[in-house]
Amino acid sequence: MSRAGASEATWLKIYVAGYVVFLYLPIAVIPLFSFNNSIQAAFPLSGFTLEWYASLLDNGNLHRAFRNSLIVGMSAALLATAIGTTIGYMEVSANDRVSRTISALARLPIMIPGVIVGIALLILVNLAGLGPSRTAIVLGHTLVALPTAVVIMRSRFQSLPKSYGEAAMDLGAHEWTTFRRIMLPLAAPAIASSFMLSFLTSFDEFIVAFFLSGAEPTLPLFIWGQLRFPKALPQVMALGAIMLVASIVIAAAAEIIRRRGVAASELPIAASQSLKTA
Repeated sequence: MSRAGASEATWLKIYVAGYVVFLYLPIAVIPLFSFNNSIQAAFPLSGFTLEWYASLLDNGNLHRAFRNSLIVGMSAALLATAIGTTIGYMEVSANDRVSRTISALARLPIMIPGVIVGIALLILVNLAGLGPSRTAIVLGHTLVALPTAVVIMRSRFQSLPKSYGEAAMDLGAHEWTTFRRIMLPLAAPAIASSFMLSFLTSFDEFIVAFFLSGAEPTLPLFIWGQLRFPKALPQVMALGAIMLVASIVIAAAAEIIRRRGVAASELPIAASQSLKTA
């Protein structure tokens, strides 16, 4: 490598390191202050305590908000994954203008500002007679999580050889049977990954829930409300640290499941290719 190339690589590493520090250092501070025995989030730390974590166990409002987030997240993830699986398979198998348009529309919410989506959904649920409610949040979070599900499932179906489905239909299987008995089992790891990431998207979503929540706030809304009280800040830090760890674990598990599914599906392909070349 030339001297100019080495210099560019060094500056690129410095830039990436600085970007990572800028992005993740504030996040890393949250768990640190959650163990501080002072209500002030400032250095130097006063001492170590688990009091703020213990106080979460006695907070009834927190428990209700967590239960609402769990119900909303599971429901929205189930709907988004089911719809995303259908759209992803339809686009890959049909590959026509209609299916590509539907897939593009399903991925569009990720490009629209959350405030616009929240206002539009609020108007829609009011016109439908639902009003701000937990059901409205489920529908809104399904829309928000749908792009993630569509991208994951479309990528998975694209990676599967078309010969699998063609062979099944040559043997007399109908398209629905081929989808249910062949394609869905092969896409099961991606479905699990899609469900987990869709749940994570819904569980952490704030803006849409802010517009659509009625008397049943989700966990992010509960945290937002607690920020008005300075004495509640350490408890919010503890709750934020738990949510951070849980998000990392769920995201990592989803990626591991997805990669193992891809690796498992590539084994038959590699074996068939080796037999052809033998």
